[in-house]
Amino acid sequence: MASEKTVVAVTCTAPVNIAVIKYWGKRDEDLVLPINSSLSVTLHQDQLRTTTTAAISKDFTEDRIWLNGLEEDVGQPRLQACLREIRRLARKRRSAGDEDPVALGLSYKVHIASVNNFPTAAGLASSAAGYACLAYTLARVYGVESDLSEVARRGSGSACRSLYGGFVEWQMGERADGKDSIARQVAPESHWPELRVLILVVSAEKKPMGSTTGMRTSVETSPLLRFRAESVVPARMAEMTRCVQERDFPGFAQLTMKDSNQFHATCLDTFPPISYLSDTSWRIVHLVHRFNAHHRQTQVAYTFDAGPNAVVFALHDTVPEFVAAVRHCFPPESNGDKFLKGLPVPPVPLSDELKAALDVDPTPGGIKYIIATQVGPGPQILEDPRAHLLGPDGLPKPAA
Repeated sequence: MASEKTVVAVTCTAPVNIAVIKYWGKRDEDLVLPINSSLSVTLHQDQLRTTTTAAISKDFTEDRIWLNGLEEDVGQPRLQACLREIRRLARKRRSAGDEDPVALGLSYKVHIASVNNFPTAAGLASSAAGYACLAYTLARVYGVESDLSEVARRGSGSACRSLYGGFVEWQMGERADGKDSIARQVAPESHWPELRVLILVVSAEKKPMGSTTGMRTSVETSPLLRFRAESVVPARMAEMTRCVQERDFPGFAQLTMKDSNQFHATCLDTFPPISYLSDTSWRIVHLVHRFNAHHRQTQVAYTFDAGPNAVVFALHDTVPEFVAAVRHCFPPESNGDKFLKGLPVPPVPLSDELKAALDVDPTPGGIKYIIATQVGPGPQILEDPRAHLLGPDGLPKPAA
């Protein structure tokens, strides 16, 4: 039994975030510094989360990592950057004279296991949740208490925004060393309780280009992207912050849609052009605008990241009718009962007037399913040892 005591393990969960003012483009590839600030909404971990266990032991002979049960290459540069950064912070803390027994494990190798409770293939922002969770978990293992923006950012830029709940801004910063490129909370998750988020998962069509490559090409070739970063985003950041603070839904919704559209315009302005939206994505855009026009006010908003899935924001009261409109336009193929996941949404009938206003030829099966969720908190520590993904030997527990 003695060997079990030599393994120190910590397990945490972290959330997905969805940018409403988009991050697209780095000014420094190594340090992952953005060309503009961004603002995001943290989604609730009851529906979408990454869980990570990190364990250190003097008995481990090498760093190892398992993602969703499969061992991956621990040598990938972004993972290495995270590990280097957290170990640097731990050494710094230790040289400050903190002889925490945990900090003594600095020379030990680490085993990491991570799982998502949502399909990675669904094209949801898994890298942000994954690297935020990694940074947060490693910080607990190594006794690091400083700001983790830099650690998470080195893995995936948007990951620094998943270190907080509620509404979060990633300040681009000015410094060449990136020390001021950090995430901070604009408002906590309790701030706007009526806000709901619907993720419309579009039938998977392969992503044309990963976001890292896409961003690099845009920075090199798109004059519109420069203009966006320098002349558009600063005012939008201020306006979006105001909309969140004042809970101004129409303002929040319109700016969210405009910023998503401009991000995708910069992708088309990239050379060769990049198109992340599918036909179904465009049908969702038109559905949202017609729904709002019918109600003569902005009740729902869409935003799209580097992929075809739509994230829709609405206030709680609007959700049942909008979900009914989605079912009308995209009749579920066979999974009628599994079409809606997450928070319950009561079924309501669609009025004939709204059906006429939507004016669509239905696209059966265009949307695979909907995940209904809400704004949620930042990373959490799971105290129950049964939650550990690694066993006492430091290897993944067999799937239950």
